[in-house]
Amino acid sequence: MIRVLLAAAGVWLALATAPAEAAGSLAASSSGTSASTTSAASPFADWAAVFVAGDFRGHGGGPSEAFDNARRDLADAFVAAGFRRSNIQQFSVRPQLYPDSAPLPSDLSLIRTELTRLAEKAPSGCLVYFTSHGSPDGALVGRNLMTPPGAARMLSDACGERPTVAIVSACYSGVFVPMLAGPNRLVLTAARPDRNSFGCGEGDRYPYFDACVLESIPGATDFAALGRAAQGCVSRTEKEAKIGPPSEPQMAVGGELRPLLPLLSLNQR
Repeated sequence: MIRVLLAAAGVWLALATAPAEAAGSLAASSSGTSASTTSAASPFADWAAVFVAGDFRGHGGGPSEAFDNARRDLADAFVAAGFRRSNIQQFSVRPQLYPDSAPLPSDLSLIRTELTRLAEKAPSGCLVYFTSHGSPDGALVGRNLMTPPGAARMLSDACGERPTVAIVSACYSGVFVPMLAGPNRLVLTAARPDRNSFGCGEGDRYPYFDACVLESIPGATDFAALGRAAQGCVSRTEKEAKIGPPSEPQMAVGGELRPLLPLLSLNQR
Protein backbone atom coordinates (compact mmCIF):
# COMPACT_ATOMS: atom_id res chain seq x y z
CA MET A 1 0.00 0.00 0.00
CA ILE A 2 1.25 3.45 -0.79
CA ARG A 3 0.41 6.41 1.43
CA VAL A 4 0.38 9.76 -0.27
CA LEU A 5 0.49 12.98 1.69
CA LEU A 6 -1.40 15.68 -0.16
CA ALA A 7 0.08 18.92 1.10
CA ALA A 8 -2.94 21.17 0.76
CA ALA A 9 -5.38 18.69 2.26
CA GLY A 10 -3.07 17.93 5.17
CA VAL A 11 -4.38 14.36 5.51
CA TRP A 12 -3.11 10.92 4.55
CA LEU A 13 -4.89 9.07 1.76
CA ALA A 14 -4.36 5.41 0.89
CA LEU A 15 -3.84 4.07 -2.61
CA ALA A 16 -4.04 0.28 -2.64
CA THR A 17 -3.14 0.00 -6.31
CA ALA A 18 0.25 1.70 -6.21
CA PRO A 19 3.47 -0.24 -5.49
CA ALA A 20 4.83 0.02 -1.99
CA GLU A 21 8.25 1.11 -3.11
CA ALA A 22 6.78 4.32 -4.55
CA ALA A 23 5.77 5.57 -1.11
CA GLY A 24 8.97 7.41 -0.37
CA SER A 25 9.50 8.84 -3.81
CA LEU A 26 6.03 10.17 -4.49
CA ALA A 27 4.89 11.28 -1.03
CA ALA A 28 4.33 15.02 -0.88
CA SER A 29 5.18 17.03 2.22
CA SER A 30 2.63 19.03 4.20
CA SER A 31 3.03 22.75 4.77
CA GLY A 32 1.27 25.51 6.64
CA THR A 33 -1.58 27.43 5.12
CA SER A 34 -0.76 30.89 3.80
CA ALA A 35 -2.92 33.70 2.46
CA SER A 36 -3.62 32.95 -1.18
CA THR A 37 -6.38 32.99 -3.73
CA THR A 38 -5.55 29.33 -4.39
CA SER A 39 -7.97 26.97 -2.70
CA ALA A 40 -6.46 25.18 0.29
CA ALA A 41 -7.97 21.98 -1.11
CA SER A 42 -5.88 22.09 -4.29
CA PRO A 43 -3.27 19.32 -4.48
CA PHE A 44 -1.04 21.73 -6.45
CA ALA A 45 -0.92 24.49 -3.84
CA ASP A 46 2.50 23.25 -2.73
CA TRP A 47 3.99 22.57 -6.18
CA ALA A 48 6.85 24.56 -7.72
CA ALA A 49 6.32 25.77 -11.29
CA VAL A 50 8.30 27.62 -13.95
CA PHE A 51 7.04 28.97 -17.29
CA VAL A 52 9.71 29.85 -19.84
CA ALA A 53 9.44 31.78 -23.11
CA GLY A 54 12.66 30.78 -24.86
CA ASP A 55 12.67 33.24 -27.77
CA PHE A 56 11.02 36.44 -29.02
CA ARG A 57 11.23 35.83 -32.77
CA GLY A 58 8.71 34.32 -35.12
CA HIS A 59 9.63 31.64 -37.63
CA GLY A 60 10.32 34.38 -40.19
CA GLY A 61 12.91 36.04 -37.96
CA GLY A 62 10.86 39.09 -36.97
CA PRO A 63 9.65 39.87 -33.44
CA SER A 64 6.72 37.87 -32.12
CA GLU A 65 4.73 37.96 -28.89
CA ALA A 66 3.54 34.36 -29.25
CA PHE A 67 5.89 32.76 -26.73
CA ASP A 68 5.56 35.51 -24.12
CA ASN A 69 1.79 35.58 -24.51
CA ALA A 70 1.78 31.84 -23.88
CA ARG A 71 4.02 31.76 -20.80
CA ARG A 72 2.09 34.66 -19.18
CA ASP A 73 -1.38 33.30 -19.87
CA LEU A 74 -0.43 29.71 -19.07
CA ALA A 75 0.88 30.81 -15.67
CA ASP A 76 -2.44 32.57 -15.01
CA ALA A 77 -4.42 29.54 -16.19
CA PHE A 78 -2.56 27.16 -13.91
CA VAL A 79 -3.08 29.51 -10.97
CA ALA A 80 -6.79 29.37 -11.74
CA ALA A 81 -6.49 25.56 -11.87
CA GLY A 82 -5.00 25.36 -8.37
CA PHE A 83 -1.32 26.36 -8.41
CA ARG A 84 -0.15 29.05 -6.01
CA ARG A 85 1.25 32.18 -7.67
CA SER A 86 3.93 32.61 -5.00
CA ASN A 87 5.39 29.24 -6.07
CA ILE A 88 5.62 30.21 -9.75
CA GLN A 89 8.41 31.99 -11.64
CA GLN A 90 8.18 33.15 -15.25
CA PHE A 91 11.09 33.72 -17.65
CA SER A 92 11.38 35.80 -20.82
CA VAL A 93 14.08 36.73 -23.32
CA ARG A 94 12.90 40.35 -22.98
CA PRO A 95 11.84 40.59 -19.33
CA GLN A 96 12.02 44.38 -19.26
CA LEU A 97 8.99 44.57 -21.56
CA TYR A 98 6.67 42.74 -19.16
CA PRO A 99 6.75 44.38 -15.71
CA ASP A 100 3.25 43.16 -14.86
CA SER A 101 4.27 39.49 -14.86
CA ALA A 102 7.82 40.19 -13.60
CA PRO A 103 9.66 37.49 -15.56
CA LEU A 104 13.35 36.83 -15.05
CA PRO A 105 15.75 36.48 -18.01
CA SER A 106 15.50 33.20 -19.92
CA ASP A 107 18.89 31.83 -18.92
CA LEU A 108 19.31 28.10 -18.31
CA SER A 109 21.52 28.53 -15.26
CA LEU A 110 19.08 30.99 -13.69
CA ILE A 111 16.11 28.74 -14.49
CA ARG A 112 17.84 25.83 -12.78
CA THR A 113 18.61 27.98 -9.72
CA GLU A 114 15.06 29.31 -9.46
CA LEU A 115 13.46 25.91 -9.95
CA THR A 116 15.65 24.51 -7.18
CA ARG A 117 14.72 27.41 -4.89
CA LEU A 118 11.01 27.03 -5.56
CA ALA A 119 11.15 23.25 -5.12
CA GLU A 120 12.73 23.69 -1.71
CA LYS A 121 9.85 25.85 -0.46
CA ALA A 122 7.11 24.00 -2.38
CA PRO A 123 8.20 20.36 -2.12
CA SER A 124 5.09 18.45 -3.22
CA GLY A 125 5.82 18.43 -6.97
CA CYS A 126 7.20 20.28 -10.00
CA LEU A 127 5.71 21.69 -13.20
CA VAL A 128 8.06 23.00 -15.89
CA TYR A 129 6.74 24.49 -19.13
CA PHE A 130 9.01 25.65 -21.97
CA THR A 131 7.67 27.31 -25.13
CA SER A 132 10.12 28.23 -27.88
CA HIS A 133 11.60 27.23 -31.21
CA GLY A 134 13.12 23.78 -31.45
CA SER A 135 15.39 21.57 -33.51
CA PRO A 136 16.22 17.86 -33.49
CA ASP A 137 18.92 18.74 -30.94
CA GLY A 138 16.71 20.54 -28.41
CA ALA A 139 14.86 23.80 -27.70
CA LEU A 140 16.13 27.37 -27.80
CA VAL A 141 16.25 29.09 -24.40
CA GLY A 142 17.65 32.59 -24.68
CA ARG A 143 21.13 32.40 -26.20
CA ASN A 144 21.53 28.67 -25.60
CA LEU A 145 20.08 25.35 -26.67
CA MET A 146 18.41 23.29 -23.97
CA THR A 147 19.27 19.70 -24.83
CA PRO A 148 17.36 16.65 -23.61
CA PRO A 149 20.25 15.54 -21.34
CA GLY A 150 20.52 19.06 -19.91
CA ALA A 151 16.79 19.24 -19.23
CA ALA A 152 16.89 15.80 -17.59
CA ARG A 153 19.69 16.88 -15.26
CA MET A 154 17.77 20.03 -14.34
CA LEU A 155 14.69 18.05 -13.35
CA SER A 156 16.64 15.40 -11.48
CA ASP A 157 18.68 17.95 -9.54
CA ALA A 158 15.80 20.28 -8.64
CA CYS A 159 12.85 17.91 -8.33
CA GLY A 160 14.31 14.50 -7.59
CA GLU A 161 11.70 11.76 -7.25
CA ARG A 162 8.70 13.94 -6.44
CA PRO A 163 5.79 14.02 -8.93
CA THR A 164 6.88 16.10 -11.94
CA VAL A 165 5.12 17.34 -15.07
CA ALA A 166 7.39 18.50 -17.92
CA ILE A 167 5.85 20.22 -20.95
CA VAL A 168 7.92 21.33 -23.95
CA SER A 169 6.24 23.30 -26.73
CA ALA A 170 8.57 23.50 -29.73
CA CYS A 171 9.25 21.97 -33.11
CA TYR A 172 10.78 18.48 -32.77
CA SER A 173 10.08 18.57 -29.01
CA GLY A 174 9.41 14.84 -28.97
CA VAL A 175 13.19 14.45 -28.74
CA PHE A 176 12.81 15.26 -25.03
CA VAL A 177 10.52 12.35 -24.21
CA PRO A 178 13.09 9.52 -23.85
CA MET A 179 15.38 11.55 -21.57
CA LEU A 180 12.67 13.19 -19.45
CA ALA A 181 10.36 10.21 -19.02
CA GLY A 182 10.49 8.50 -15.64
CA PRO A 183 8.33 6.59 -13.14
CA ASN A 184 7.37 9.80 -11.32
CA ARG A 185 6.91 12.01 -14.39
CA LEU A 186 4.39 13.01 -17.01
CA VAL A 187 5.99 14.41 -20.17
CA LEU A 188 3.98 16.27 -22.80
CA THR A 189 5.47 17.71 -26.00
CA ALA A 190 4.06 19.73 -28.88
CA ALA A 191 5.37 17.46 -31.63
CA ARG A 192 6.96 14.18 -32.56
CA PRO A 193 10.78 14.12 -32.58
CA ASP A 194 10.74 14.40 -36.38
CA ARG A 195 7.93 16.94 -36.84
CA ASN A 196 7.40 20.69 -36.75
CA SER A 197 4.81 22.31 -34.55
CA PHE A 198 2.87 25.35 -35.77
CA GLY A 199 1.68 28.82 -34.79
CA CYS A 200 5.05 30.46 -34.12
CA GLY A 201 4.77 33.24 -36.69
CA GLU A 202 5.13 36.95 -36.16
CA GLY A 203 1.37 37.46 -36.24
CA ASP A 204 0.32 34.48 -34.10
CA ARG A 205 -1.10 35.09 -30.64
CA TYR A 206 0.05 31.70 -29.34
CA PRO A 207 1.73 28.61 -30.77
CA TYR A 208 -1.03 26.15 -31.70
CA PHE A 209 -0.07 23.70 -28.97
CA ASP A 210 -0.02 26.35 -26.24
CA ALA A 211 -3.39 27.68 -27.40
CA CYS A 212 -4.78 24.16 -27.14
CA VAL A 213 -3.38 23.67 -23.63
CA LEU A 214 -4.97 26.97 -22.60
CA GLU A 215 -8.28 25.94 -24.14
CA SER A 216 -8.18 22.53 -22.46
CA ILE A 217 -7.16 23.45 -18.90
CA PRO A 218 -10.61 24.52 -17.60
CA GLY A 219 -12.22 21.20 -18.52
CA ALA A 220 -9.33 18.89 -17.62
CA THR A 221 -9.60 16.67 -14.56
CA ASP A 222 -5.87 15.91 -14.39
CA PHE A 223 -2.68 16.27 -16.43
CA ALA A 224 -3.23 13.10 -18.46
CA ALA A 225 -6.68 14.33 -19.45
CA LEU A 226 -5.15 17.71 -20.28
CA GLY A 227 -2.59 16.03 -22.53
CA ARG A 228 -5.22 14.03 -24.38
CA ALA A 229 -7.42 17.08 -24.85
CA ALA A 230 -4.50 19.14 -26.15
CA GLN A 231 -3.56 16.37 -28.59
CA GLY A 232 -7.07 16.31 -30.01
CA CYS A 233 -7.26 20.09 -30.18
CA VAL A 234 -3.95 20.35 -32.06
CA SER A 235 -5.09 17.75 -34.58
CA ARG A 236 -8.33 19.63 -35.24
CA THR A 237 -6.59 23.00 -35.46
CA GLU A 238 -4.03 21.75 -37.98
CA LYS A 239 -6.73 20.14 -40.13
CA GLU A 240 -8.79 23.34 -40.10
CA ALA A 241 -5.71 25.36 -41.08
CA LYS A 242 -4.86 22.77 -43.76
CA ILE A 243 -1.23 22.54 -42.68
CA GLY A 244 0.99 19.52 -42.21
CA PRO A 245 2.39 17.05 -41.83
CA PRO A 246 0.62 16.67 -38.45
CA SER A 247 2.79 17.60 -35.47
CA GLU A 248 1.35 14.75 -33.36
CA PRO A 249 1.99 15.91 -29.76
CA GLN A 250 3.49 13.19 -27.57
CA MET A 251 2.72 12.17 -23.99
CA ALA A 252 4.40 9.72 -21.61
CA VAL A 253 3.08 8.90 -18.13
CA GLY A 254 5.28 7.14 -15.58
CA GLY A 255 4.02 3.99 -13.90
CA GLU A 256 4.35 5.35 -10.36
CA LEU A 257 2.64 8.63 -11.20
CA ARG A 258 -0.28 7.14 -13.13
CA PRO A 259 -2.24 5.80 -10.10
CA LEU A 260 -1.82 9.16 -8.35
CA LEU A 261 -3.38 11.21 -11.15
CA PRO A 262 -6.96 10.91 -9.81
CA LEU A 263 -5.76 12.57 -6.60
CA LEU A 264 -3.82 15.27 -8.46
CA SER A 265 -6.96 16.94 -9.77
CA LEU A 266 -6.83 20.17 -11.72
CA ASN A 267 -9.52 22.78 -11.05
CA GLN A 268 -10.29 21.26 -7.64
CA ARG A 269 -12.22 23.62 -5.37
